[in-house]
Amino acid sequence: MASLARPRYLPPPMSRAPILALKDVRLADGPAMLFDGVDLGLEPRVRACLVGRNGAGKSTLLRILAGEVQADAGERTVTPGTRIAFVAQEPAIVGATVLDYAISGGAPAHQAEAALTDFGLDPAKSTQGLSGGEIRRAALAKAFAEDPDVLLLDEPTNHLDILAIEVLEAEIAAARAATLIVSHDRAFLDRVTGRCFWLEHRKVRRLDQGFFAFDAWAEKIEAQEAEEARRLAVTIKQEMHWLARGVTARRTRNEGRLRRLNAMREAKAQWMKDQRGQLNMGLASSGVSGQRVAEVKGISKAFGDRVVLKPFSTRILRGDRIAIVGPNGAGKTTLVKLLLGELPPDAGEVKLGTNLEVTYIDQSRAALDPEMTLKDVLTPGGGDQVMVRGRPMHYAGYAKDFLFRESQFRQPVRTLSGGERNRLLLARALANAANVMVLDEPTNDLDMDTLDLLEDLLADYEGTLILVSHDRDFVDRLATSTIGLDGTGRAVETPGGWQDFVAQNPGFFGAPRVTAPKAAPAAPRPAAPKPAAKLSFKDQRRLQELDGLIHDLPGKIATLETALADPDLYSRDPGAFDRFTRALQAAQAQLAAAEEEWLELEERREALEAGR
Repeated sequence: MASLARPRYLPPPMSRAPILALKDVRLADGPAMLFDGVDLGLEPRVRACLVGRNGAGKSTLLRILAGEVQADAGERTVTPGTRIAFVAQEPAIVGATVLDYAISGGAPAHQAEAALTDFGLDPAKSTQGLSGGEIRRAALAKAFAEDPDVLLLDEPTNHLDILAIEVLEAEIAAARAATLIVSHDRAFLDRVTGRCFWLEHRKVRRLDQGFFAFDAWAEKIEAQEAEEARRLAVTIKQEMHWLARGVTARRTRNEGRLRRLNAMREAKAQWMKDQRGQLNMGLASSGVSGQRVAEVKGISKAFGDRVVLKPFSTRILRGDRIAIVGPNGAGKTTLVKLLLGELPPDAGEVKLGTNLEVTYIDQSRAALDPEMTLKDVLTPGGGDQVMVRGRPMHYAGYAKDFLFRESQFRQPVRTLSGGERNRLLLARALANAANVMVLDEPTNDLDMDTLDLLEDLLADYEGTLILVSHDRDFVDRLATSTIGLDGTGRAVETPGGWQDFVAQNPGFFGAPRVTAPKAAPAAPRPAAPKPAAKLSFKDQRRLQELDGLIHDLPGKIATLETALADPDLYSRDPGAFDRFTRALQAAQAQLAAAEEEWLELEERREALEAGR
């Protein structure tokens, strides 16, 4: 393997032909279409991410690219001789040792040994009893050792500590492979990508910039689609108004217009079906704990000859958000148990506050039986009710709040995607009210929309948070202080998040590491201003006025049409005929304008109420 000193990544020339491509790919998932005309191409050395909601089919699309799944229609083209390495979301490790596994794909032994060493694994280590992080590092080492032309990575940072993620960033920068990554880790994607593919509405859009530019681009597209949908709704309403007044003598023309109206209705129904559901997660504190959650003085811990924690002191107060970071195996979980009094220290003391109620969100998924159904997980005692923060609620309604479909309620957990399983764990954990919440790697496999919502909920949570995470962006956005463990027993606490800790404790985790530079400078993501919860007073008054106009104008139009239907009116009173004609045209235009303005205000009102 190459040294960890990395050259800067240069994006490939846009004119180069792709070495792996999909064209007009279609795939059905039961009665529903998962992909409907997907186009995607990877040129040599391009580094790209694939972004989309949980359940949108990102993992399936990677498997189609890898040749593991056959699409129903479309083309997959591969340049002859192209070597593809695919690291799945849940790799299966086989062989007696990790070296046996790493060479199983044809990699030379010396390259496999170097790759395993780069990722911090002993090549002679048995494959039995590997931790989640070791499994992930072994799978990544195998992929890089094969020196592929195309590298497909599905959630590669899951179970990796922050130091291992930095090694992965450096390896990607040094690799000559075209790389396509599915990941929820914003900081990681900011650093390694130069292109974004967005899987949305069963198709793929492409942005030829790194992930740092994705949010602004996606928001612009969504705003354009919302405007198109609004115009479609207005057109449908106008067509229905026209047809309601159609003349039977124009039946042939009416039928054509009716077919067009039905096509527009179908387009609107499909657009509404494709829109993102809104998670209705909620957090509630079980009650106010004492001001002091924990007073920790000089605690230490060792297991045999292994020192996990040297004397360490801290104070945790109500409302604090404590992040705990460090290499896998450094003792992060042990420290959490010491802080909460669940494990006695060898020396020192821990004084806990009063009225503490603790809940854990453990994203290892070990607590989920793959053969249990979603209903069984939410109602372990049987019946149809789940206690949600002290009140009974039907499990189906609660599951829908977390975007689960009725068809999934009685399916086994093993059929859910990784992100859906994590959402299920969140649903079960968040049903409990608590004033101290421990989140152990909560971000694994969650899509970015769910992550953003979770961050917002945690920011408003009145209780105390203890966060164990490798997600640097997540830590930076939530933590009020960060405790770093270096794996030798040393612990240091610094106000702020990950970036603050690294800046104030240079070299804490060992010799400085040379890691991959960012593909482009990531613009800071300012917090979105909180939207208004309802229409302004002026808009509410205008909505009432429009309701009145839409109610009254059809009667006025009908009266004028009846008057103009008199065959003798023009000969009897030409002036009246002209006045009635102009009045009818004005009333029809006024009604059309009122309907369009009413639709716009009503949609704004519904959006504001939904966002409360």
